[in-house]
Amino acid sequence: MRKKIKQPPVAPKGWHSVTPRIVARGTEELVAFARRVFQASGEYRSDIPTVIKIGDSPIMISEAGVRPPMGAFLYVYVPDTDAVYRRAVAAGARVLEEPSEQPYGDRRSMVEDKWGNVWQIATRSEKKRGPARRRANSGRR
Repeated sequence: MRKKIKQPPVAPKGWHSVTPRIVARGTEELVAFARRVFQASGEYRSDIPTVIKIGDSPIMISEAGVRPPMGAFLYVYVPDTDAVYRRAVAAGARVLEEPSEQPYGDRRSMVEDKWGNVWQIATRSEKKRGPARRRANSGRR
C-alpha cells in the first residue's frame, strides 16, 4: 500500500478550486445588488477585484478596463428561492423564469441582472420526489 503524500493547498483557505469572476462596468452597484439580493458578504474595492461571498462561495467582481465586460451564468443555492427571486426583481432584475419545481428536486427561478449576469436561484426541494427518484437523480443538476 502506498503512503498518501499530503499536498499543500492549491487555493487560499476558504476558496474552492473554481471561482467565478464577473467583469463589468459599474461594479460598485453590482456588488450592492449581490449584497441586497443574495445577502452576500464582502465590501466593494476599487483598487483590486472585489471578493464577495454568497453562502460558502466566493465570487470575484472586477471593473471592466483591461478586460472587457464578461457576465456569468451562476446557479446559486439559497434557503428560500421565492424570497430571493422577489428581492432580485425588486432590485431591477429581468425575469427569465418564475419559481417552479424542477424534476431533479430543486425549486428554481432565473433572472438576469442589468450587467448581463444570469442567476439561477434554487432551493433543494424533496417534497415532490419519491425515494426511488431521489436515488436515480442524486448528483444531477
